Amino acid sequence: MITDHTRKIRERYLSAPVMAAPEPWRKVLDRPVGGLLGIGFAVHPDTGQDLVMAVSSAGHGLFDAATGEIVARDRDPDPDTDTPDAEPDLACPGLGPVAGVPVRIAGLFGGGLHRTTADGWALDVVSPDWPAHRVILSADGGGHRGEPGGTWWHVHHASWSEFRTAGFSPSGRTLAVATSSDLVLWARASVPALS
Repeated sequence: MITDHTRKIRERYLSAPVMAAPEPWRKVLDRPVGGLLGIGFAVHPDTGQDLVMAVSSAGHGLFDAATGEIVARDRDPDPDTDTPDAEPDLACPGLGPVAGVPVRIAGLFGGGLHRTTADGWALDVVSPDWPAHRVILSADGGGHRGEPGGTWWHVHHASWSEFRTAGFSPSGRTLAVATSSDLVLWARASVPALS
């Protein structure tokens, strides 16, 4: 049974248009990745920059999260470790600058990414018209009060392919959304220090 309260929440999300993420977020990548199984975050050992590892049926790719550029690619990973379900912690071996470092992957096989940042950004995934998923970014820690574009933004609508995962990097500088066919990244230059 759907209550009036639940119906109002559902209608709020259904009527919210997809919109750009607010400052300081900027979209750096919106790329097709066929057969995407999941993604994970790593840190570049020399620069400290966020990296995003994508695991797909076509191999593994490593992206610079600040620019969206491909850092490394392995089209033929070891069949024993090419998907995260081969390890109890859902990790795949890193590549490029993080070669030899296990990277935990969230997506088709389970796992998850951070849903909040230390300075108050939050991410929710809602499905008022399941099986489509809507990714909601909010600036106030997750409360979706008021109109979209005020303190919350509908930043991605996954209606054409299967949702895999969404979340922030551990540093809070990167926001990622992965579906079975696409990888979308937003970045911000720095994270304000908490007092």
